[in-house]
Amino acid sequence: MEKKQVEAITARDVDFAQWFTDVVKKAGLIDYSSVKGMFILRPYGYAIWENMQAVLDAEFKKLGHENVYMPMLIPESLLQKEKDHVEGFAPECAWVTYGGSEKLEERLCIRPTSETLFCEHYANIIHSYRDLPKLYNQWCSVLRWEKTSRPFLRHREFLWQEGHTMHATAEEAMEETVRMLNCYADFCENVLAMPVVRGVKTEKEKFKGAEKTYTVECMMHDKKALQAGTSHYFGDGFARAFGITFTDKNNQQAYPHQTSWGVSTRLIGGIIMTHGDDNGLILPPRIAPTQVMVIPVAQHKSGVLEAAGALRSRLANAGFRVKMDESEQSFGWKAAEYEMRGVPLRLEIGPKDMEKGQCCIARRDTGEKTFVLLDQVEETVRRLLDEVHQNMYDQAKKNLEDNTCEAQTLEEVKTIVNSRGGFVKTKWCGQLECELKMKEDAGVSSRCMPLSQSGTKGVCPVCGKLCTTDIYWGVAY
Repeated sequence: MEKKQVEAITARDVDFAQWFTDVVKKAGLIDYSSVKGMFILRPYGYAIWENMQAVLDAEFKKLGHENVYMPMLIPESLLQKEKDHVEGFAPECAWVTYGGSEKLEERLCIRPTSETLFCEHYANIIHSYRDLPKLYNQWCSVLRWEKTSRPFLRHREFLWQEGHTMHATAEEAMEETVRMLNCYADFCENVLAMPVVRGVKTEKEKFKGAEKTYTVECMMHDKKALQAGTSHYFGDGFARAFGITFTDKNNQQAYPHQTSWGVSTRLIGGIIMTHGDDNGLILPPRIAPTQVMVIPVAQHKSGVLEAAGALRSRLANAGFRVKMDESEQSFGWKAAEYEMRGVPLRLEIGPKDMEKGQCCIARRDTGEKTFVLLDQVEETVRRLLDEVHQNMYDQAKKNLEDNTCEAQTLEEVKTIVNSRGGFVKTKWCGQLECELKMKEDAGVSSRCMPLSQSGTKGVCPVCGKLCTTDIYWGVAY
């Protein structure tokens, strides 16, 4: 029996949770630390985040946002200023009570999110309509004392970005909220190849302290939902709580309207669970740390390493993220290793290829191999990377569409959830009691009310009332 080149990865359909853990460990994305719930992002995992960060940061700046950095410690008195907000985060707060050997007069919370810090700062710098809008973003880590943890999906400490903006009018703030939701949706689809459902959270599921929470929801391979990013409209609630006022154009005192929005390293978990297969990672080309891995075949033979090195240099000069493996590992080991690590394209060149003036390019997503003339390598790689992205998106879109079902009754919802899973689309009357009953009886939570509403009439599957609101339900991470 042929020896496997890479340690076995549990099959997805046998044990999806174990498959996920196997992949993040064996692909070198993450390691466990001595503190429960706190993970080590290894270079390969961190490089994915760096590439995501670079794309998002550029998009934010195009929209006029500026990066700032707030302290990581929040005085308890500051956190208490917005009642709903502090109640929502209180169970997850970690507190600093000593500075050196001295007990502090006031407890300091390690930031679970930074609304209160931004509001304290905005109260000091916003005085006139000329000071608005304020479009700030912060890249940082936050700490939430989760009871259970999983790599990328639920960390106690995780990396993210949090945007916090202030506007003169409610209309401007709402425009910003929706603009950033669309920014996240475009990023997920056009960069991460993850199709999304854009929608609004229910009152029960919205961010604590927000008037409205918008979300992008994605479906994973196991048909569970992942909340990939959120954008919140706060109205003037925080401004009132923190005494933030400005003189408007009519020389009247007014409260500014606020938004916040964020995505985190949780998206890396989404990439893995959307695109990966039984052989490991499949990384979207636009954020893959290495887009092309050059592997010399029979590298001990004359001229092979030089030819492979020349291709690597050409691709690097053309702007691709490319590496070459000239280690003494076997060709089979190298092929399996970079398949497991999800490198989008593998470029092979050996003595026979050199004689024919060609190389071989293998795609990670389909396994398809293409022989390419050496003078056409750059244009072929560019085309193939775009094709890989599109195929990954199409496969994920098919998974979303094939596993989204409509239901009219609670029994139908239960049957769909128990037999096949996925998203269930129903009507909803808007009552909390029906939302709770759906969770209790069918085991699903509300994911969102999609922005694209059908406008048709139907009945709420729980109470039977006639209503028009479409809503998605699902089991979520």
